[in-house]
Amino acid sequence: MNMKSLLLGSAAALAAVSGAQAADAIVAAAPEPAEYVRVCDAFGTGYFYIPGTETCLRIKGYVRFEVQGASDNSLGDDRNWNARTRGLVTFDAKNDSELGTIGSTITVRTWADENGGSLELDEAFIQVGGFQIGEFYNPWDSDLSGETDDIGSNRLNSIAYKYKADNFFVYGSVDELTGFYSRTGDLAIGYDPYGKNSRVGLEAQVGGTFGVINANLLGSWDFATNDGAVRGLATAEVGPGEFGIAAIYSTGASAYYDLAKWTVAAQYAAKITDKLTLTPGAQYWGETEVDGRGEYFGRDIWRAGLTVDYKLAEGLTTKVSAQYENHNWSGDDDVWLGFVRLERSF
Repeated sequence: MNMKSLLLGSAAALAAVSGAQAADAIVAAAPEPAEYVRVCDAFGTGYFYIPGTETCLRIKGYVRFEVQGASDNSLGDDRNWNARTRGLVTFDAKNDSELGTIGSTITVRTWADENGGSLELDEAFIQVGGFQIGEFYNPWDSDLSGETDDIGSNRLNSIAYKYKADNFFVYGSVDELTGFYSRTGDLAIGYDPYGKNSRVGLEAQVGGTFGVINANLLGSWDFATNDGAVRGLATAEVGPGEFGIAAIYSTGASAYYDLAKWTVAAQYAAKITDKLTLTPGAQYWGETEVDGRGEYFGRDIWRAGLTVDYKLAEGLTTKVSAQYENHNWSGDDDVWLGFVRLERSF
């Protein structure tokens, strides 16, 4: 075989291999159309379908910055001011099922000031129809619209049910109680009512709308301390704003309420313009001290003040609170409290 024949044979072999490779070449498939987020309007504004599912998700929250002030230097290190930042994000997921609407909520909250910061699970619960199970703020967390009143706040692990008609609702829950929201467990060495199996509480609330009036009555019983509290709250549209009043009676310090034996609060939120609201308010607490067993006695306290809310832009608001207290604490009768806040919500 001469050199010419060898070269021609090699060329033919290479051509054959190249043809085979060309025939077996992998062709990339055309990409499938992407599934874009779809709006879900079945459960209200802001929900969208999680891609590939029939579950609707809503994400909301806020970032808040405020500077607090107190004339009695009670904000730490003998200072009368403190800056504080808070962030909160809530994830709501809902879908329809043979059991009705199934929902779940997770809220994460963080804050930071000169002492550092923290990250916590603020709420986490499941809803099936009218049932709600998990950790969440209960009806004691409802208050009037200003910043003057303090008529309770509570977050507990609970099993609750709420029946709601057009203008009427009934709420009931069984709660696991802790001493976090009560002064009782910190008052006497060796007395911790929430370290026992009796750390159970019951709540019941009934309310409704009657013309321009919204009213509800809330009652709770703490089996750990054998004390309870009852609160009535009502609001009504009056003139250019909303008038609100609340009253509480407590048999003793409990996980539900521990600030006073009795209290009365009132406010009027006057809507001056679409952006500006002025809310003067006042509250009186009777018998605000507690003994080692959580029984009330001692001094009364009263507070009066003004809250100013202003909408700077869509999703951006500011709030200013100025409050005067007379409580005769450590010989200081007169205390001024307040804050300036900027909040971006989404």
